[in-house]
Amino acid sequence: MGFPRFLAVVPLGLSAMVLAGDRPPPAAPVFPSDLDVVNVTVTVRDPSGHLVGGLQADDFVVLEDGRPQAIQLFGRAVDPGHDETLALDLGLLMDTSQSMLQELKLSQEAATRFLHAIPRARELITIFFDQDIRVSRYDSENQQGLFDRIEQAKGGGDTALYDAMAVYLSRVAGGTGRKVLVVFTDGDDTTSSLTLTELLRIVRSSAVTIYPIAFTGGLQTGSPSALRSRGFLNEIADLTGGQVFRPAVSRDLPGIYEKILEELSGQYVLGFVSDNPRRDGKYRKLKVQVHREGLRVRHREGYVPAEGSD
Repeated sequence: MGFPRFLAVVPLGLSAMVLAGDRPPPAAPVFPSDLDVVNVTVTVRDPSGHLVGGLQADDFVVLEDGRPQAIQLFGRAVDPGHDETLALDLGLLMDTSQSMLQELKLSQEAATRFLHAIPRARELITIFFDQDIRVSRYDSENQQGLFDRIEQAKGGGDTALYDAMAVYLSRVAGGTGRKVLVVFTDGDDTTSSLTLTELLRIVRSSAVTIYPIAFTGGLQTGSPSALRSRGFLNEIADLTGGQVFRPAVSRDLPGIYEKILEELSGQYVLGFVSDNPRRDGKYRKLKVQVHREGLRVRHREGYVPAEGSD
């Protein structure tokens, strides 16, 4: 007998799971109603691909729908004495569905090696999913249970990728800090209650940066599902300021992790209060520029303000 569709988060530091019983399909999460300050996590690289450090607030320009905004919060991940704005909350989503059987061993190795390499996070939420969604929260000091779960994971079943992502995004909505989600998947979805359009709306409303680690060896090259999966993973990375990585063999993993960890330690956080007071729930485009020629800036493409009275 399989797990029910949704499982409750366990207390911090524990690896046991608590059954929550069958529940209706996940609704779109409600994001904070007091989004006065909009935080944007920014990665800056030079033309050679190297991270650019040492920038200050006056090196940046933040545009919302083309209008310059006054930067009222600035932080660098490398600075000592990090405040809550720079604290790292990490999510790991691991696809254990039938389509991942061929790539499951490499995916397990990837997840384990990533956990060994990452800096300590303020919070670590993991989700294993196929047609069921199994959620746990771990203390960064107590992860052995998580390593055991990864190694013992068995593949099979349909894929509720969209639902699993929505569950994570709803759990980390609001609050301070940098929120990063690493997804180990082939990008295919076969059974989610949410549609792609609904999930993308949720992603646009979220401040989470998404890094898909794509394992597509189980999908036929050039097939509609492979093309759809590739496009989906590229889109969620672009929307959130993340990046897609596609390891083919084990030796590809160290370089991928080095790049992600380098980014996490070299990011900037810019905060502003929008000059648009309307709380209309409409998507607003963001553009961050740097007063230096030739630099490449990556960040989430926009945000959705909470609806409410103006």
